[in-house]
Amino acid sequence: MFENSVEREIVGAEETAGEVRLWRAVVVRAIEDWMSGPLRRKRQAEHYIFNDHKDFARACESAGLNADDLRARLSRFRGRLSHQQ
Repeated sequence: MFENSVEREIVGAEETAGEVRLWRAVVVRAIEDWMSGPLRRKRQAEHYIFNDHKDFARACESAGLNADDLRARLSRFRGRLSHQQ
């Protein structure tokens, strides 16, 4: 009986780690699309990251990230890019 509960905890931890990696990949893909995707994807990703607060925040939370902090850092990066152009 003890072994089963330990096994469940281990499997649950592995599933959780996999889910976190999956959500991090979703967030990274959105950032990659925003930075270097085709124009349509750039616009969609920009809307998702900067305007779709609820869904982006949920994805970040699932990825173990702070959406507000990430958005602030990306906004600063966006500001530097616009000054360079």
